[in-house]
Amino acid sequence: MGGLRGAGRDRVERLVGARAVAEGESAARRLEPALGCGLTQVFGMAEGLVNYTRLDDDTETVVTTQGRPISPDDEIRIVDDEDDDVPEDEFGHLLTRGPYTIRGYWRAPEHNARSFTGDGFYRTGDIVRRLPGGHLVDEGRAKDQINRGGEKIAPEEVENIILAHPAVHDVSVVAVPDAYLGERSLAYVILRKNAEPLKGARIRAFVRERGVASYKVPDLVEFVGAFPSTGVGKVSKKGLRSAAEGR
Repeated sequence: MGGLRGAGRDRVERLVGARAVAEGESAARRLEPALGCGLTQVFGMAEGLVNYTRLDDDTETVVTTQGRPISPDDEIRIVDDEDDDVPEDEFGHLLTRGPYTIRGYWRAPEHNARSFTGDGFYRTGDIVRRLPGGHLVDEGRAKDQINRGGEKIAPEEVENIILAHPAVHDVSVVAVPDAYLGERSLAYVILRKNAEPLKGARIRAFVRERGVASYKVPDLVEFVGAFPSTGVGKVSKKGLRSAAEGR
């Protein structure tokens, strides 16, 4: 990441990260009173690793993390872009190796060379940090990160902040090409039914008021009625980026 350096930057990033977690947990906190049931967070992938919060986890752990590995034999590394381990509680790339994680894709040597380390750890493509108790906090997909003039933006962090706005039903933040910065950020926003119309400037001001770094405030905001979806019903970031590029 660019921007601040040294201890000052580290402190700013920790404060911003804590604020983003607080925004992101608001939806989780509303579930129990709204639905009358408890919450378990589950985070994993088809290739293997599964994490979940336990029934005896305290409320703060359940609403602010995505759990810890299901098996004691799961191995996890969190590394930087050079595959060096990052300090505990700092974000990095999630690598995993374990009893139910695949060892390779069938007849795909080139893909395997990109997807696995030399000692067999699977590159999940997720950006996470690990808390002292072993629970993971998911920041989003590495490929979805926005490189705005050398400053890296995790879309999920900004999305969680915007979701705290009372008029917002859903949001998806994507990168759009920019001749000067390389990429800028675009927030697609779906408003709640019967919500008062908003302007993009109000959404941008709402993010700025949360005290995040100025480069994380969306450059563009567009209000839409729905998001394109993948074949399995997930929001298609690729479709959103393509729509933006097409215009």
